[in-house]
Amino acid sequence: QVQLVESGGGLVQTGGSLRLSCVASERTFSTYFMSWFRQAPEKEREFVARIGQRSGSQEYADSVKGRFIISRDNAKNAVYLHMNSLKPEDTAVYYCSIGGSRSTRDHGTWGQGTQVTVSS
Repeated sequence: QVQLVESGGGLVQTGGSLRLSCVASERTFSTYFMSWFRQAPEKEREFVARIGQRSGSQEYADSVKGRFIISRDNAKNAVYLHMNSLKPEDTAVYYCSIGGSRSTRDHGTWGQGTQVTVSS
């Protein structure tokens, strides 16, 4: 079974930056779209960003557009989320997932997530 391991979260002040990483055990990683989602306390998990197999087809949630950048390194089976100009409302557990759908119902494998906390 595919394993996803997220890292890079932490505590940061408003306006700060973080880079999240996700490494997949899937040897055919380069054939899949990859996505990032997040879940804030007492809220549903929501789509953040996705990227195509060769780094094209990038899409972002309106709430992060212009501040977050998704990238990938197929040689390392890794996908990244570069988060800039962070706001308190970005506080959440961030998850990566295989696939490009914006719906959580279409994603069957999740990592343990990495906590991002933005202080005001």
